[in-house]
Formats: sequence, C-alpha cells, structure tokens
Amino acid sequence: MASLYEKLEEYGESDYYAFHMPGHKRNTGLFGNSLPYRIDITEIEGFDDLHHAEGILKEAEERAARLYKAEDTHFLINGSTVGILSAILGSTRRGDKILAARNCHKSVYHAIYLNELIPVYVYPEYDKELQINGPVSVEAVRKSLERNPDVKAAVIVSPAYDGVVSDVEKIADTVHERGIPLIVDEAHGAHFGFHSYFPENSNVKGADVVIHSVHKTLPSFTQTALIHMNGNLVDKDRVRNYLHMLQSSSPSYILMAGIDRCMEILETRGKELFGVYVERIEKLRADLKALQKLEILETENFDKSKFVVSVKNADMTGRELNELLLRNYHLQMEMTGAGYVLAMTSPGDSEEGIFRLREALLEIDRVCEPAGNVPDRPEQKSMEIPGKLPELPFVYTNGKTDGKKRGNEENVTWENAVDKISTEYAYVYPPGIPLIVPGEKITQEAVNVLNLYVKHGFSIEGIRVDKHIGVLKNG
Repeated sequence: MASLYEKLEEYGESDYYAFHMPGHKRNTGLFGNSLPYRIDITEIEGFDDLHHAEGILKEAEERAARLYKAEDTHFLINGSTVGILSAILGSTRRGDKILAARNCHKSVYHAIYLNELIPVYVYPEYDKELQINGPVSVEAVRKSLERNPDVKAAVIVSPAYDGVVSDVEKIADTVHERGIPLIVDEAHGAHFGFHSYFPENSNVKGADVVIHSVHKTLPSFTQTALIHMNGNLVDKDRVRNYLHMLQSSSPSYILMAGIDRCMEILETRGKELFGVYVERIEKLRADLKALQKLEILETENFDKSKFVVSVKNADMTGRELNELLLRNYHLQMEMTGAGYVLAMTSPGDSEEGIFRLREALLEIDRVCEPAGNVPDRPEQKSMEIPGKLPELPFVYTNGKTDGKKRGNEENVTWENAVDKISTEYAYVYPPGIPLIVPGEKITQEAVNVLNLYVKHGFSIEGIRVDKHIGVLKNG
C-alpha cells in the first residue's frame, strides 16, 4: 500500500486539474512547491513566537494588516475555524444572545455550543429562479435586532460558499446602531480588494472582525488564514486570549512562512497576477454564455471567481456532471450539489486549466439532453433542488442538548423526528452548512431535503446513525 506522501507525489504528477482549494493550484511554475523538511523548525532564537509576536512574525502580521487595510491582523494556522471560534467566544459571554446568519459554516454553531449562546437566526433570501440562496438582507438583520435588543454580537458569511455577496457595509451600519460588533466570515473572499473586478474586503466596509482563508483563493498552504480586528466594539484582548487557547502551542513555521510568502506575492506581484487572472476568467464567463442546457449562475452581487454550473435545464444531476468532469476530463470540482457543481478559480490557475474547463463544459453541453427529454428517467423531471435552508424554529433548551443529559435523548428515523427537537447536527460537507442544528425543531421540509440528498448519493454528516437523528424524548 502506498504511503500518503507517495500517493500525493503520484497525484501531483498526473494530469488531474484542480478547480478547488487551495488557491496555489499546485502551480509549481508560478509559485514553486516541495515538501520543505529543511525549514520545519520550532520557536528558536531569532524566529519569534506566534503567541507573543515581537519580531519577524509581528512585522509579517503588520504587512498583512496593511494589505487588507485592517487595524490588527493575526496569522491563523488552524484555519478560519479557529478565527471564527475566537471571534465569537471573545465577543460574547456565556448565555448571551448572538445574531447569526443561518447559512454560516458549522464552526459558528460550534462557537454557539461552546459558549451556550442563544442564537437568533437571520435567513438568506432564496432565489427561486436560480435555485440557490441569495444574500442576507439588511432589513432582515434590522428586524431581528429590533425583536432582540439584547443581542451582543452579529455574525454573517460573505461571500457565501457559492459566491453570493451580502451588503456588508449597510449591515455593519445597522449592527453598529446597537453598539455591538459585526463578525464577517469572509473566508472565501481573501482575494477581495486586490482588483476592481472583485468587491472590496469587509475591513473597509465597517466590519469589526473579518476572517480570511488565504489558502482558499490565494497561493498559500491549506490550513492558513488571517483574522483582522477593527474599531472599539470588539474586545481585541479577549479575542487574542482565545487565539492563544485554541491555536496550537507549536505553530508550524512552514504554514506561517506560507502566509508571509503569499503576502509578499500580493505586495510585489499582485497587480500583475490579478490582471492576468481577471482577463482569463472574464473571457471564460463570456465564452460560457454559449451554453444551452448547462448554465453559469450568478446573483446581482457576486464573487466572479466562483463558477456555479447549474444542471436545472439538463437531463443530469450535479453529481452526474461532476463524475463526467472527473472521469472524462480529469477536472476536479470543489463541490457537488444536487443541482450544480462549483468550480473555484484563483490567480494560481493556468491558461491551460481554464481552457480545459471551457472545452469540457461546452462539449458536455453539446451532447447532453435537455431536462425532461429522456422518457426512461422521469425522476429527473420533477427533481427539486435543496438550495433553500429550511426555516427551522429554534427552541433553546438551556444546555439539554449538549450531551450531558443523554437520558432525555433518543435516536429516531428522520420521518419520526418531525416536530421533535434535534440533539444532533445534519449537514453535507462541503460546504458544511448545517441543515439541522441541535436545539431546532425538525420540520418535514428538513427531512425532505435530507432524503433528497441521500437519493442522489450524498453522505449526511453530523449524525451518529445512518438515516436517524438524535432528538429530545419530551421535545
């Protein structure tokens, strides 16, 4: 059996092309890569300490802050997850209320769990025509805060996993009227602000805490990220204390060097790299307008680095399109949904890679049948795509769902769980946005979505027993 290193070496030498993170896209010609044993060190003299940066690491973090127009920036070597956890834990006290966009990453829900917070959910708008979730509206945030004046912090995700951008500036103004901080999970927007083709990043739009995954869309190693803090509404010292607790006490110098190298590339070659990159993806978008059955989805405010390829007008599922791209064209997508696939691009993409995606999609579009044209597959004609998150009424159980009182819990089938209070998560990964969260009352809509995902070959994570979920016996 091949070792992990040997398998990675073999894959690295193959012609499989990555339309997924990390953003360096294994582009050895542009950025260079190897397994760098020679520079793998610990906190030795002259190399500073991430948890008490005073020298070279402090200077590196200050450069990142300048590039992202933030007041304070810190390197994260446990991914954006540790930044989100630290931001929420540092901005709330145990039992506080927090306003949270319901399409947030699972790490937001984990922070809610850890601090026993009471979440007030705000739901993204749903685009029926595109069949994807749209942005979180300013009005929805305002109404939620009016109904819950005791909320202590707010957290949203923008851009969303599939590229939808919310109006961060107006949301920040609305949140600040209440004197509380806005935390923006901008993990997928680390490239924002480096070219006019993309939105500005949330540091310049009034956000108090912004988290970026530099590995997602920029040339940096997996697991590398940044947390930025601005203004007086966020308790920066408390957030830093949680960073010290939650990040490894032996941070990888290879990962930190990767972040610093990424910042150096942005500073010295960013204009050149983004100029070429934007030209390539603009042309790709223009060329893909020729698609007849496949469709490139895009909302009004959108991160155009993402290519969401919908199959709603073609006689195939998202999983079938993904398998075609992988098997016949050796193109690996970032994510597969029931009704679309997601291709992530970055400045690390080569001209050849972009060309291969263009040719593959145009060819598949030419040969595939329109939706409903194949009589022996009637189930495809009426397939509903589970894009919209079920609006599940939250029931706060004061710690009863945290596993400490298992005697009040039972495991039931999804069908028998309707109207009961969940004690487990249920989500598809990626993107890791929960369909069901502990403490929520499970609706028939949620069960329908779970069954549809399973029908189309997706694995449901977060649950202990297949097609079952934990619920409160008396809930």
